[in-house]
Amino acid sequence: MTGFTLHPRLAADCHVVGDLPLCRVLLLDDRRYPWVLLVPRRDGVREIYQLGSDDRRQLLDESCRVGELLMAAFAGDKLNVGALGNLVPQLHLHHVVRSDGDPAWPGPVWGHSPAVPHTADELEQRVSLLRSGLAIADDASQR
Repeated sequence: MTGFTLHPRLAADCHVVGDLPLCRVLLLDDRRYPWVLLVPRRDGVREIYQLGSDDRRQLLDESCRVGELLMAAFAGDKLNVGALGNLVPQLHLHHVVRSDGDPAWPGPVWGHSPAVPHTADELEQRVSLLRSGLAIADDASQR
């Protein structure tokens, strides 16, 4: 997987949690929503269908692991999963826990309002929860 580079907008808007076998796991910096992105570490891929069949299966597996963890940890009413890519062409899959009464409910979170950054304590807690739940080592080299 040499040559993988995270898109600058993703790098600016997210915190790196770590790596799963295929994807870089990111936490979007918006405290209002538990919001995780999976970015397959494959250069030049913009769409899921461009991944090989093994990578597509691995992406689905990793997506399900993330979704199950998020819903168990945050007891949401709905998990929104989407690969939009209108602003960031690099393939990335959003996982957003939604709850009745959240700021954008029941509409989409995308473009609803500016993000509210995590506090240092919230960030530490969420990253720790994600690393523990996904069995990701705290490896500073992934940042």
